[in-house]
Amino acid sequence: IKSPSDDSVSDFKTSTQFTPENRENLGAIIGSLKKTTVMMIRVVARSLIRGESFHRHTSMAAFPAMSLDDFFRSRRTMTMTMMMSTDSSPDSYSHSSSPEKTTSLKEEEDEKKETKAQSNAMVSSYWGVTKKKITREDGTEWPWNCFMPWETYAADLSIDLSKHHVPKTFSDKFAYRTVKILRIPTDLFFKRRYGCRAMMLETVAAVPGMVGGVLLHLRSLRKFEQSGGWIKALLEEAENERMHLMTMVELVQPKWYERLLVLAVQGVFFNAYFVLYLLSPKLAHRIVGYLEEEAIHSYTEYLKDLNDGKIENGPAPAIAIDYWRLPKDATLKDVITVIRADEAHHRDVNHFASDIHFQGKELSESPAPVGYH
Repeated sequence: IKSPSDDSVSDFKTSTQFTPENRENLGAIIGSLKKTTVMMIRVVARSLIRGESFHRHTSMAAFPAMSLDDFFRSRRTMTMTMMMSTDSSPDSYSHSSSPEKTTSLKEEEDEKKETKAQSNAMVSSYWGVTKKKITREDGTEWPWNCFMPWETYAADLSIDLSKHHVPKTFSDKFAYRTVKILRIPTDLFFKRRYGCRAMMLETVAAVPGMVGGVLLHLRSLRKFEQSGGWIKALLEEAENERMHLMTMVELVQPKWYERLLVLAVQGVFFNAYFVLYLLSPKLAHRIVGYLEEEAIHSYTEYLKDLNDGKIENGPAPAIAIDYWRLPKDATLKDVITVIRADEAHHRDVNHFASDIHFQGKELSESPAPVGYH
């Protein structure tokens, strides 16, 4: 191997002398390499902790391309500066102007901001799952991910609120007395704080539809038979009750002990209702029917306090306006009115389901009330 001559080494040293600007570019390169190394360490550590594939986090959508761009840009700038800086006189420093450098730095900052915004999104288009642009009727962007415009509806306010199933059989009387007994501690705890009462009520009311829908779904899979639309009907009921809860949370901020109570009540009620539905779907639906009758009564009392001025009739939450297609100037009274109408519909559906079982039939033999929500 031929070693370089002294003259070539001298020329190399002269052409690569480190001016102040060269040192600055070198610092930018080192900084970029540091950022790249730190990001690589974080990605590997996250993959090891979560047990995920390393390649999942090293996609171009999630990995900051900024560091490499900065590295090559700074490398080119440094090389050009070295080539132009063979003359180390003060005049040569004056020619490495600041306007061009300022423009370059500004462009780099803009690119960094844009790349940071893209990296924060952390969304990969590999699976083809992307959110389409959805707008309201007035052209504004749809703000909700928990429900879509085609899932909204206008509640049936003409529904009869005074209906009541008179208990005749032993199971009906047992269901009715059970609900009345459960109401006693609720009245003692919440009294006339109907906002908090409604929040607790909706955490319980959203359970039966989900339990019934899941068990009917499993039954349909086991027996290779259709459900008659009842799976969808019950799951729609559970989703509707959950939206009631999301609306009430916007109106009432639960305290820590109320959240703790929700955990306890929901945990006990879910398991109890699950076992009850396995043993007697007729009794389970009847209990829910009476629970919905109590919900109608509670929301009626809520409306009385609103009309009497005991509770402020403030503006309706934005989520309620979009979900129930309410006018823009809707108030809390409008929200409670549509929620009460929903509860009346759930009352009718569950009493109807219990009557089907009482006649010795299966739910699949009668058409499900699908399409209300």
